[in-house]
Amino acid sequence: MIQFFYENISESVNTEYKKWLEEIILSERKKLGEINYIFCNDDYLLKVNQDYLQHDYYTDIITFDYVKGKTISGEIFVSLQRISDNASTLSKDYEEELRRVLAHGVLHLSGYKDKTEEEEKLMRSKEDFYLAKYR
Repeated sequence: MIQFFYENISESVNTEYKKWLEEIILSERKKLGEINYIFCNDDYLLKVNQDYLQHDYYTDIITFDYVKGKTISGEIFVSLQRISDNASTLSKDYEEELRRVLAHGVLHLSGYKDKTEEEEKLMRSKEDFYLAKYR
């Protein structure tokens, strides 16, 4: 089950994205467990980054992986404020940037990494593939 939660923000996210995210999981030959998306602002996510990862910088997403075998579970924290800023900076549509980040979290839970240039290239390719399927 995919659930959406909100911390320190008044915005909400289109719940229709849940079905699309489930399709990504199935396409990756994984099973859906429990995934909680926690939508928040920059300050909330910065505190999570500092407290749990000992990183002192803003980010758009942090994924905590609770995957067991092929069953995808985890908590995915997403800063809607950072997504809005990134969309503006990159001259991208906000909703498309949001979908990219949502897919990014599920792809992490599916086993994709983005620490090296090669891993990042594959991650972007997968994001683009699933963004195209949304349309």
